[in-house]
Parts: sequence; C-alpha cells; structure tokens
Amino acid sequence: MKLWLGYGTEHSMNLVMIGQFEDSREAAQAFAALQHFKGQVSDDEDSGLLEVGDPPDRYTEGMMKLLYDVGSYSLHPGEFEQFAYDVDMDLNGDKIVITTDEADVSAFLKVLIGKGARVEVYSAHDHVNTGYGRGSQH
Repeated sequence: MKLWLGYGTEHSMNLVMIGQFEDSREAAQAFAALQHFKGQVSDDEDSGLLEVGDPPDRYTEGMMKLLYDVGSYSLHPGEFEQFAYDVDMDLNGDKIVITTDEADVSAFLKVLIGKGARVEVYSAHDHVNTGYGRGSQH
C-alpha cells in the first residue's frame, strides 16, 4: 500500500469530459481504446511495471504495442497512470462521458481528440444542471 503525503483540499474537481463524435461507431471505437488503455495500465500495475504516484519515463512493451494497435501516439509514458485513477466512463450513442474527481486528465483528452471527438470539459460544481458529474443522475 502506498501512503500519500502532500497538500490538498477537500474540494474535488467533479470534472466532466464529454467527447462528441460524428457517429456511434466512432464513439464505440474510442471507448474501446480507452478501455484497452485502462486494461494495460492495470496489467502493468499488477506486474510491477507501473506504480501510481511514480510515473514511468519510458513505455512498457505492452504500452508500446497498444499505442501502435490503437493508433494513438501523443501519450507520454507518465500520462498512462491517469488510466488507473478513479474515473467513470459511459458510452452513450455518439458520445463518451467521463467523470472524475481528478485534475490530471490529459491522457483521456488526447485519446478523445485523437479519435476525432469534439470535447467539452467542465466542473460539475460550477455547472450543476447538466445532468453529469459525481452524484448526478443522468
């Protein structure tokens, strides 16, 4: 178990990221890519190749293969740990809705944009009537 030492606040991001695609097929492909990245990071964590809180400066073999297979080349090795964070992802027709309390979401943003999404990002603390965000019913 890793103990975190650092500074923080009680205020979470309650961040919402919505990727809007041309059609549901494109959204499904992007969603599958995100799931593959989450799976690879879980595998790398389980095998000791990645430790959350100590981001790698090199890609694992699995990461390299996945980047090639998915056709996403803009992710830095240190961004992969973001896929281990507590993030909810929902596929809803031609859109993907991602919600999290984390601020580091560049990996998700890069994948969505790389797969052709128009992306909207906001805090559900400030935009409460959208139906999205932690604790919202949509």
